Amino acid sequence: MWQCSAWLLLIGFMLDLADGAVARQLNTCSALGAKLDDFADFTSFGLATALLLHTSGFLDSLLVVVYVLAVFTRLCFYSSVGIPFMYRGLPCTYASAILACASLLTGNHTVVLRMIAVIMIFFMIDQGIYPHDKILESQLWKKMVFAGGVIAMLCSFSPLACLYHLVWSLSYILFPEALWSFKV
Repeated sequence: MWQCSAWLLLIGFMLDLADGAVARQLNTCSALGAKLDDFADFTSFGLATALLLHTSGFLDSLLVVVYVLAVFTRLCFYSSVGIPFMYRGLPCTYASAILACASLLTGNHTVVLRMIAVIMIFFMIDQGIYPHDKILESQLWKKMVFAGGVIAMLCSFSPLACLYHLVWSLSYILFPEALWSFKV
């Protein structure tokens, strides 16, 4: 069951990257749509991702609560930094993708997932700047990365597809300006 959940989170990651581009292309953007997108992000990448962390005690439950609060904080207070096309703190979609990939690649190894969750919490509440991930409205190579992710998901739900998404998400965290900004 956890495998299906992790794959659904990765599908949600891909859909979240596409929904804004589709709304802008169809000229259907609205303030309500932005709020609903944040609510969907909180549900998918906060609550649903936290369920991968399987609680078995007080400290585990505390980690889940802190993870969900980090996603909430990130969405409520860090979405706009006053710099165009930039976020403050790691977008929760990437944190979720990394946890889902780690879950699939390690067989849902709880110790590994807990360590990664703690690291992702720090990245989400960090004051670091990350570029807005308008991948489908950016350079051709970024569109190709997205297309590669879609193809990997459609062709097989395999460790290779999972590894593709993990490398993609880690590259966003490790090289945000060098690879993923609009300046590239």
